Amino acid sequence: MARKAGASAMQADIQQGKNGRLEISGDLNFDSVAGLWRKCHTQFSGCETLDIDLSGVQRSDSAGVALLVDCLRQAHQSGKAIRFFNIPTQMLALARVSSLDQVLPLQRD
Repeated sequence: MARKAGASAMQADIQQGKNGRLEISGDLNFDSVAGLWRKCHTQFSGCETLDIDLSGVQRSDSAGVALLVDCLRQAHQSGKAIRFFNIPTQMLALARVSSLDQVLPLQRD
């Protein structure tokens, strides 16, 4: 059965979590990251420190890692601290290929 154009198994989202962190969830891919990017920037405006929890990410390709790099850039431009928590193994492997794991502020819980 063919998938409808624009349909995806799980959309990506960002929401304020109970612990004060921004929580990104879903599938991070070329299709979902464009819309998520706009939501991230909206959420960032209300935060002093950007703690982003990635434990809800189901799958990611290089577009997901690019989103993290853009979040880092946006935080630096606005003078905010940023940390990424619970990066999924798949995303970490992609970040390591290009040595971005050395640049991204990755944290463990």
